[in-house]
Amino acid sequence: MNVVNNKWIGQRTIRPDGVDKVTGRAAFAADTTMPGMIWGKVLRSPHPHARIKSINTAKAEALPGVKAVVTSRDIVDFTIEKGAVMLGIQDMRWMCRNVMARDKALFPGHPVAAVAATTEAIAAEACKLIEVDYEVLPWAIEIDDALKADAAILHEFNRFDGKPSNIMGRLESRKGDIAQGFKDAEVVIERSFTTRPVHQGYIEPHACLISVAADGKTTIWSSSQGQFMVRAMTSMLTGIPQSDIRAIPAEIGGGFGGKTIVYLEPLATLLARKSGRPVKMVMTREEVMRATGPTSGSKSTVKIGAKKDGTIVAAHGSFYLQAGAFPGSPIRGAVGCSFAPYDIPHVLSEGFDVCSNRSKVAAYRAPGAPIGAYAVECVLDELAEALKMDPLALRLKNAAKEGTKAAHGPVFPRIGYIETLEAAKNHPHYAAPLGKLQGRGVASGFWFNAGGESSAQVNITEDGNVVVTTGHPDIGGSRAGIANICAELLGIDYKRVSVIIGDTQTVGFSNLTGGSRVLFASSMVVTQAADKVIATLRERAAKIWEIDPEAVKWENGAAHPVSPNAGQFEPLTLADLAEKAPSQGGPIGASVQLNTQGAEGGFGTHICDVEVDVDLGIVRVIRYTAVQDVGRAVHPSYVEGQLQGGVAQGIGWALNEEYIYNKDGKVDNPGFLDYRMPVCSDLPMLDCALVEVPNPKHPQGVKGVGEVPLVPVMAAVANAVHNALGKRFYSLPMSPPKVSEALDAPAQQAAE
Repeated sequence: MNVVNNKWIGQRTIRPDGVDKVTGRAAFAADTTMPGMIWGKVLRSPHPHARIKSINTAKAEALPGVKAVVTSRDIVDFTIEKGAVMLGIQDMRWMCRNVMARDKALFPGHPVAAVAATTEAIAAEACKLIEVDYEVLPWAIEIDDALKADAAILHEFNRFDGKPSNIMGRLESRKGDIAQGFKDAEVVIERSFTTRPVHQGYIEPHACLISVAADGKTTIWSSSQGQFMVRAMTSMLTGIPQSDIRAIPAEIGGGFGGKTIVYLEPLATLLARKSGRPVKMVMTREEVMRATGPTSGSKSTVKIGAKKDGTIVAAHGSFYLQAGAFPGSPIRGAVGCSFAPYDIPHVLSEGFDVCSNRSKVAAYRAPGAPIGAYAVECVLDELAEALKMDPLALRLKNAAKEGTKAAHGPVFPRIGYIETLEAAKNHPHYAAPLGKLQGRGVASGFWFNAGGESSAQVNITEDGNVVVTTGHPDIGGSRAGIANICAELLGIDYKRVSVIIGDTQTVGFSNLTGGSRVLFASSMVVTQAADKVIATLRERAAKIWEIDPEAVKWENGAAHPVSPNAGQFEPLTLADLAEKAPSQGGPIGASVQLNTQGAEGGFGTHICDVEVDVDLGIVRVIRYTAVQDVGRAVHPSYVEGQLQGGVAQGIGWALNEEYIYNKDGKVDNPGFLDYRMPVCSDLPMLDCALVEVPNPKHPQGVKGVGEVPLVPVMAAVANAVHNALGKRFYSLPMSPPKVSEALDAPAQQAAE
């Protein structure tokens, strides 16, 4: 569906943060310094699972240069017995134990103490002087180990089916009668899959600088996806009132969901309070890899039944996801998103949250959904093959559309999934010839998208330009999108709009940057604020002209009489009215706060071509096209960048990325040298096809676009590899050793 472009909405304007970033002027958290600043370092457990019998910090505290030491005794304890204490989706019982181990260390890298000293070297030396008496316990790293009858139990209080268990919870979506559905099926395919934990891979590590003044007023500069989240979590974990904390967001060098919780900020705050000095903490890459959230590894089984004409009648998905040391794996995404693109009468989708001795998982771009889609979309590919159907034709026959009831609950409104399938089918890529040992795969995916609390201010400067302040860190181009929207609404050049990210003291509460919510939500509040500003501008012009405000219209950046009958007046521009503001009622501006509603899920369909080097076992992606319903592409270049970024990450997940553990239960590849993320030379040009089906519940038709692009990728790559080799892979990554092993196996044997 084509949407006519306006003057600025839909244009590829220069990004407002671009020059600072390419010239190195942009200030990130680790760039921040203060007079008198000292350095914090963390002592981390060397053991996957150990009871902490005692901690002696005396030698560290005596080391010259050491200014403060903190342990779990300094952090507010949210006791297990009192029940959940939720902040967003995070339970503070687990957060307080993740930030600093209490009673037990639950993964290698788990913080057990922190030190602040005059130099990083002294702080690191002091960490070595802290004496910790550990009682080493049996541990479980993999899902299968954690589920064994004699498995080491991480949380003794937990029960599942009445017994001590590492399964911390179960979630299901159900529709129809699953047993009857499979009775009605004529072709049934059931397969099991595994994926490995992969890290978000943001280039900038976690960092913060924190100052606690003598009166307790605390200022936090940090790299995060939400300054209000940082303020709230730091307050809850340190006991400092939120009103005494100012959290200032720095530029952010990547997050992808991994910076939606805190790791360092509470520790640095406590060290600053104890020492009376500003404290800076910056993780090393090894610390990031060992102790911050990757996404889950998984073990899934998917069973799909269809009629011989390709009508899917039943689907059952069972998804076991690693939570790491504390509950909270993204089973909602796996359960809710996996079957959402399809209209299936009988569905059971169930997820299990499994703890094991790994670092606590964090969100990663459509958390859980890529894991579910990998399994479902690979089974659909096998189903299409069994039915001798084109894989896109099978999806078209069963596609969800307006009026379809999803297994996870909602009845879909107008959605653009069918349009993505048709665009993929008609794309030149889908009909392009393939060479020897080359293959083509397709897959689709869905993500919920979100709304939530957002605040914005629109202020007119004295010289007639515009400053917009919003409350969400910009990790996906929201500043450029807001500049385009505000320029469009006010009828001025986009270069006259400045967009800044306010801190917790300068803008109203705004939920964090996540869930593909930010442009959707912030443009809603900015639109309402701009409408208020325009109303004020019309009133000011009416006052000057001595006519009724209803007789004034605002267009092309100026006030005009609505008709000659209203009077013959020269237009009053934004600059004119700003200049006259002191004598006509004062400054012009408006602020709006909303809990935004009306977010609609997003759908994408991807086409992937691969070529396999059978001598080396290397799979190379040689062509890739991502088709997505993007609602309204407010800034098309940024939308394409989101799609390309998601695809690049998914290709890494499919082909190379994985956490590798050694026999001692420790991560063996905690750095970018051995943890193999794709770089430019590993990828072709990633093509995008934007389908625009505007969201009718949004003033600009916006849908979130940032998370859908990762969802179909692993399945599309896996299906392409099967098309090239005639062998299916049920485990990721499809790295050279695994591909070589499969190629050397007997012809009839599928690669496990």
